[in-house]
Amino acid sequence: MRLGLFMMPMHALGRNHTQTLREDRETVILADQLGYHDVFIGEHLTDTTENITNSMMFLATLIHSTKSIKLASGTCNLSQMHPTLIAAQAAMFDHLAEGRFIFGVSPGALPSDFESLGMLDVDRNKLFGETIDVILELWKREPPYDIDLPGNRFKVSTRNTYDPSIGIGILPRPFQTPRPEIVGTVVAPFSKGVIAMGERDFHPISANFLLAKWARTHWANYAEGKRNVGRTADPADWRVARTIFVADDDKTAREYAIESPNSPYRFYYEQLKAKIVKRGGQAVFKESPEQSDASVTLDYVLDRLCLHGSVDRVVDQILALREVTGDFGELVYAGMDWVDEKLTKRSMQLMAEQVMPRVNAAIARESRAVAA
Repeated sequence: MRLGLFMMPMHALGRNHTQTLREDRETVILADQLGYHDVFIGEHLTDTTENITNSMMFLATLIHSTKSIKLASGTCNLSQMHPTLIAAQAAMFDHLAEGRFIFGVSPGALPSDFESLGMLDVDRNKLFGETIDVILELWKREPPYDIDLPGNRFKVSTRNTYDPSIGIGILPRPFQTPRPEIVGTVVAPFSKGVIAMGERDFHPISANFLLAKWARTHWANYAEGKRNVGRTADPADWRVARTIFVADDDKTAREYAIESPNSPYRFYYEQLKAKIVKRGGQAVFKESPEQSDASVTLDYVLDRLCLHGSVDRVVDQILALREVTGDFGELVYAGMDWVDEKLTKRSMQLMAEQVMPRVNAAIARESRAVAA
């Protein structure tokens, strides 16, 4: 099982923007040094706590500060830009990173972003589908382009201006052939969008803020999508994100992750819960649809979604998670604000150097026992 990193990121209100961007960069650099496989960076236009407005711009500053970690938009909000712009910019990024690029995509979810763009009432999912269709066409077609897909609002052409003798009317293609890995974050239980991801060979990340039992529904739907096109789903293509804090002892872990009023984990879920409830999406926190909204308190959410403890305890929690979800290829560690820099970095270190080797050793023992 690989280890990845997902940073929305989410910083305490009132923190200095320059400082938090510096910390976010340092987190990615540390992840690279510790051997994390990839990092996904979120983006929002109008959120002071999630302060990265363009994930690819941020990641571009890290290409030459890192050596092996794959750099992923996580996500590029496709419904907020014209597909020609995104296709050209993502292709250029892939060349700058020489293939260390994963194209993480979504429709975008923050209503204030869309209001600021005059798009509050737009069907973002439909716009997302139309945008990704055009991006993929641009990456596989030869110029001059004359893209007019049925039912798609975007018409892209360079037919009238194409002149290969001076190199105009031609969009760049990605460094990777035929395209970068495309990954989408999945939140809703039983999401039908995951079926389409399986059909199109996009890879899912099950979000860290939904219960493990609902993450399992994503795999079932992804496998269904693969079967629809005559293929078998590979668990290596499925990422499961979790909120994790590892410390040298259980007491420190519980105090920092759960009990302290200054806990970055408590702040994260307080913010996230408020945003999700505002959108009517609190089902991700519930054990069943019939569960009352009032029962979904902050402590209830933290107890179920924040894995924390010493190395041994976190290993046990991850293996218990896998018992619920089934096999998956990558555990994606959710990055948090720095309240205590030393504890933050120590958790990442313990996760990479002690937790994951023990988890993988346990998985290997299980595989050998099944094969025997």
